[in-house]
Amino acid sequence: MYENYQNYQNCGNNPYQQGYEPSKPKKSGAGKFVALALCCSLLGGAIGAGGTFALTKAAKISDGGLATVFESTREAPALNVSYVDGGKELTPAEVYAKNVGSTVGITTTVNTNFFGYRTTSPASGSGFILTDDGYIVTNFHVIDSANSVEVTTYDGKSYPAKIVGYDEENDIAVIKIDADGLTPVVLGSSEESVVGDYVCAIGNPLGELTFSLTSGIISALDRSVTIEGKSMNLIQTDCAINAGNSGGPLFNMYGEVVGVTNAKLSSSSMGEASIDNIGFAIPIDSVKDIITGIITDGTVEKPYIGVTISTLGSEYQRFGLSGVVVQSVEEDSPAEKAGLKADDIITAVNGEKIEENSDLTSKVLKCKDGDKLTLTVTRQGETLELEVTVKVRKQSALSEPDDDETEDEQDEYPYYMWPGFGSGSPM
Repeated sequence: MYENYQNYQNCGNNPYQQGYEPSKPKKSGAGKFVALALCCSLLGGAIGAGGTFALTKAAKISDGGLATVFESTREAPALNVSYVDGGKELTPAEVYAKNVGSTVGITTTVNTNFFGYRTTSPASGSGFILTDDGYIVTNFHVIDSANSVEVTTYDGKSYPAKIVGYDEENDIAVIKIDADGLTPVVLGSSEESVVGDYVCAIGNPLGELTFSLTSGIISALDRSVTIEGKSMNLIQTDCAINAGNSGGPLFNMYGEVVGVTNAKLSSSSMGEASIDNIGFAIPIDSVKDIITGIITDGTVEKPYIGVTISTLGSEYQRFGLSGVVVQSVEEDSPAEKAGLKADDIITAVNGEKIEENSDLTSKVLKCKDGDKLTLTVTRQGETLELEVTVKVRKQSALSEPDDDETEDEQDEYPYYMWPGFGSGSPM
């Protein structure tokens, strides 16, 4: 598997209750979230964070005109949207026939550091065509640290691709190939999906079984999953989703994209019972505006309050304390204006208990500009109620390569990341 985005958290024996509490690894009954892009490199395909990509600025829409996104529901701002009749329910065969030409395979090359020697390894994922002039959506972890990106379409043609922009926190990226007359997908609405709806996924499992169709149902909506300390609310599906499916489309039975496949739950050791058909996809409604911003002006808009936080450790939890501690407060931020200070412990938001970074992050990310959150804060033994007004700010959809990146940092092998451990999370 492509493991730059790698192994997600262990979730205990019964991780799938809303608001579950992740447990520490056990010798049995444990599972982990794993990214779905595939790599083929030495020692089982472990890829470090090495290599940089000569990133270009966000591409201009061809010839100064408007690229077209086909959407069956609401209009996406700043792009020309053509509405299509989405009233006919399709069979899985019809969904495949309609959309396989809009699905692509993505191959990247990533520099790795293998015992001090620099090597280049291929990695594979999936994506889908958004506009007829070559904008393609995939996962951030598919193209992360890539030196080059190549796209293969269903007719066997290959194109070099450039990275237009990405949002690492939401695991979304947009790439662009120089082509015209492509067949784009139709975007549906994940908000209209319900548990039990039939869905299909098209992708490239294992990087070899190209343009494969799998089908199933939506098992759950708004499932909270923490990926390397970042909280994501995802669609859970029992479609067979495997390494190489990352970035591929999840379709409803009207042939509309309702999600972007990006993760699955997997056993953490060979001695345990297997975990089958627990896959995840990013709801398309949660990233439509992000994709639009990346294409139109190379930016991503995000809600924030202006703090860096970390989860309280076990030494505090032994005394019945839970929450997140404020490491720093950004100057002139909504948090500072609300009176939040470093070393404050946030224990609840709008009366709902906060136990780890992802609990607070997910609540902030769901807000719109001007929304208010009431924070319950413990400060030197005193309990306070502070109201913070969430703001939205733009940031570049591309980050500059880090010239100071060391080879030691590029020589990491996969490890399990637990929510709340490690460095603080900004928001």
